[in-house]
Amino acid sequence: MANGFNPPGLWPQNGRAFSHGVVQGDGVVVHITGQVAWDEHSAVVGIGDAGTQLEQAIGNVRLILEAVGGTLDDIVTQTIYYLDPADLPAIQRVRAAHFPAATAPASILIQVVGLVSPDLLVEVVPVAVVPHERFRAPG
Repeated sequence: MANGFNPPGLWPQNGRAFSHGVVQGDGVVVHITGQVAWDEHSAVVGIGDAGTQLEQAIGNVRLILEAVGGTLDDIVTQTIYYLDPADLPAIQRVRAAHFPAATAPASILIQVVGLVSPDLLVEVVPVAVVPHERFRAPG
């Protein structure tokens, strides 16, 4: 689980799901390629809806982590790329639904002009640390 902290004197979270800092615990570091709203058939889920797309991307991340004994709680940092600032409330809502503020990973949001497909609105790139006692080698 991410060991997040928010020292006094920094700008407030204001209910957003992130930690200013995260201490990486002992375990196996899992780097995950950028996940987008593609389903198992490479079809885009939620065309035109950044919230639905982020849900799909996080679902993809969950499957990757489960394959090695991990959970979303093991994510220590994530970068989220998005196209439209108007989508930030939806992105924040989905992020908060999956990452409680008290244990949320360190996070960055980066606005970009485009992703790999014009139908994609958001991409998430997480790094997780799966505790040794739960980790199982992929394959």
